[in-house]
Amino acid sequence: MSMCLLWLGLLRISLSALWQAADMHAAVTIDQVTLTVLPANNVESGTDVILRCEASVSQSLPQPLTYSFRLLQDDQVMYSKNISASVMERSLSSARVSNSGRYQCSVHIYDKHKTSNILSLSVTGLQIPMLKVKSDIMSEGEDIIATCSAPEETGSLIFYFYENDLDVKRVLSTSNSVTTTLTTQKLTEIYLQCAYMVIMHPYAGFSNKSNMVKVIVRDLDAITPQISFSPKGNVVEGDRVQITCKVQYPPDIELYLTKGNTVLHESHTTFTKSLVVRAEDSGDYVCKAEKGSVQKKAVYPLHVAELFSKPILRMSPDQVFEGDRFTLTCSSNVISSVKIGKADIKYVLLKDGRRISAVAKYEDTASPATNGQYYCMAMAKEVNKTSSPHDVKAKVPVSAPVLRAVNTVIVGKPFRVSCEAENGTLPITYTLLKTRAPVAYRTVVEAANRAIFNITSISFPEEIYTFTCQAFNRGSSFSRTSEPLRAPVIVPVSRPVLEPKEVTVTEGSDLILICRVQQGTYPITFTWYHNRVMLLSSIQEVRSLEGRHVVKVIERDQRGDYYCEASNYASETKKSYPVRIGVSLALWKKALIGVFCILLLVAIVLVLTVFFKKMSHPHRKKQATELSVKPSRPKSGDPMRISLTLDIEDNTAINGTPCVMGRNVWSENVSCSESDNPADEDSELVQPQEVDPSREVPVTQSIEPEYSVQHTEVQVSTPGVSEQAEGAALEYAQLNNSEQEPA
Repeated sequence: MSMCLLWLGLLRISLSALWQAADMHAAVTIDQVTLTVLPANNVESGTDVILRCEASVSQSLPQPLTYSFRLLQDDQVMYSKNISASVMERSLSSARVSNSGRYQCSVHIYDKHKTSNILSLSVTGLQIPMLKVKSDIMSEGEDIIATCSAPEETGSLIFYFYENDLDVKRVLSTSNSVTTTLTTQKLTEIYLQCAYMVIMHPYAGFSNKSNMVKVIVRDLDAITPQISFSPKGNVVEGDRVQITCKVQYPPDIELYLTKGNTVLHESHTTFTKSLVVRAEDSGDYVCKAEKGSVQKKAVYPLHVAELFSKPILRMSPDQVFEGDRFTLTCSSNVISSVKIGKADIKYVLLKDGRRISAVAKYEDTASPATNGQYYCMAMAKEVNKTSSPHDVKAKVPVSAPVLRAVNTVIVGKPFRVSCEAENGTLPITYTLLKTRAPVAYRTVVEAANRAIFNITSISFPEEIYTFTCQAFNRGSSFSRTSEPLRAPVIVPVSRPVLEPKEVTVTEGSDLILICRVQQGTYPITFTWYHNRVMLLSSIQEVRSLEGRHVVKVIERDQRGDYYCEASNYASETKKSYPVRIGVSLALWKKALIGVFCILLLVAIVLVLTVFFKKMSHPHRKKQATELSVKPSRPKSGDPMRISLTLDIEDNTAINGTPCVMGRNVWSENVSCSESDNPADEDSELVQPQEVDPSREVPVTQSIEPEYSVQHTEVQVSTPGVSEQAEGAALEYAQLNNSEQEPA
């Protein structure tokens, strides 16, 4: 417990001291840091160099300070030290090239930091290296162990080794010495040297070459082998040959017997190899002796005469189809007739590595089971020779091809057809026939391809049945023909004809438009237009040669030119010639116009009557007007006739009221005033009255009245009214005659 209390007390004292120190060194500042290189910035190799770093500091209280110095070479810290002095020195004893570089010094005091200026140090001159070898007398093929060193140099070095002034090897080392192995096969004296270069300072260049070392290489003729064959004379296939490889200097060697790139035997001492040779064993045999990297060899050429030739397997016929017979024959020629005869050669026929016959001739029927790789073997006196393989694959006869249309067939348009046989060995030649006459040829050599033919056009649908396709294999004696081409044929529509039910229709009725074509494949699409604008809901797709469209409750503004268009899957639209449709007024509108015209004519007549009456007698003082209308029954169908008579007399009738001028009464009873004399409603004529004698106008005893009559006739071709008008005209004529007789 006492120890714990002691440690706590020390910790408290330390913290207090640190706190006070922090308060006290708050006024410290680093004024300048200066780096100096002594004796100079450029020195020779081996010179003692001093790097001096000095800090100038200002502080508010005089107290000892701790200076943390760091010396950097090429931005890498090479030396650091904490001291109480404001000057730090670093000595470079016997400076070398590796000491060259850019130097800088930095100082840390509490939380203050400052760096010096940058100075460059250049050390020139490299030490001359020293070369040593393990042994200066070597045997051919031995390695030379050499050591190159520069004891006074520092840093990473790269060493160069020279053999007779030729650069033969380079070795990188982090020290000032390196040992390496040099290999040489030259049978002469070798002169070795070395040099080096400082990796971090390549501008310093290469050092001078080292001392020269002489190495003597001795020849190893003692390991040169000898090779011999037995027998030495002519060698024929089947003979056994003894090959001997001999060497006089057996220790530490390897002995090989090779032919081409094949090692036939390996040993460390002299040996003999026994072989039963064949013709292909002819060639150069080499006996090689190796010791280290040194190799000696001896060569012996061997020629082996053929006992019999390599067998040849032939097939007849060369190509067969399934079901055809074929023959395989194996044959070989005797070359060394002294050794064997033709009967001594035995044959074996193999298929896919399996023996199928022990005779030179083999027959079979081609089928998928006989397909495979055949070869034969000839044997005599322990010599076996195999023929080159022969692949047998029975061709498949072509099956009946199928002729199909590739795209849509349209009368009068080009289209394409494909001809393809399901079975048959490629290549297959296809022929397009029209009415059994060849039109075009195509040869298919790949299974993924089809024979495609281009047909210009057909004139009618039935013409498509005249096309067939023929296929045959190359080498085959027969061909197969397809069925006639069968495909849907589209006949384009002909020019349509628009046939309306009637050319002129009454307003408010329905207009029926019929569009008809002479030919075209169903379905057919009809479209109707009015003044080049498509009618609403007028597109119809029907399975017939005609289509109907009804314009409901037609109006006057719907008159004009109508036409229709027709199309089908041939994608060819054809348009009919336009038809002009007229729209007449409705019946009630016609009647209304007729009545209006009649009323207008009557009004015109009345206006004209009044006008002419005033213009005829403008100075008459007395006027008498008489309107007589007498109904009668004219003949049915005659035009209506209206007669209006105006009687004007000089003296106005006593107690009489002049008739209203211009009044047209269509009733049978006519009077000037309905209130003058009710008893005279049935009278047919109004007589003029006598003149009053008390009038100022003088009168004679007998005064003859004067009448002026004007007739105006209007003919209207309206049935029903003409009968009454004609009766009124006749009545007026009779009355006029009766009045003129007394006068």
